[in-house]
Amino acid sequence: MEAVVNYQGKLAMLVDDDEDFLDQMKVQIESLGFKTVTADSQSAAEALLRSVSPDLAIIDLMMENMDAGFVLSYEIKAKCPHAPVIMVTGVAAETGMTFDANTREERTWIKADVILSKPVRLDQLKREIERLLK
Repeated sequence: MEAVVNYQGKLAMLVDDDEDFLDQMKVQIESLGFKTVTADSQSAAEALLRSVSPDLAIIDLMMENMDAGFVLSYEIKAKCPHAPVIMVTGVAAETGMTFDANTREERTWIKADVILSKPVRLDQLKREIERLLK
């Protein structure tokens, strides 16, 4: 039997310029017990960061700027170094470019803890969250 992890009281920041994806992610993350705050752009997320300190952030890579997710993950880590950042992206399907955060070298410039390709399955996301917040 799978152990149930309780995320009650934890705050997840969700950032994506795709409103449908953002709404879907909000429902999924709240089903795990998180409270959520959402932003639909890098600039909206930066404004939100002035008033909240998330325990977890799930952010898109490409929003109003192609590197918005990279910049935002750096800013989140600067304010909340304890908060895991999961970057979700469709960039591989759109451009053929791939990014990873598995090696020490990659993590020096990619501040995300994990990079997942869209579409993201709930079981995959849950597994990464459990690993990062243990």
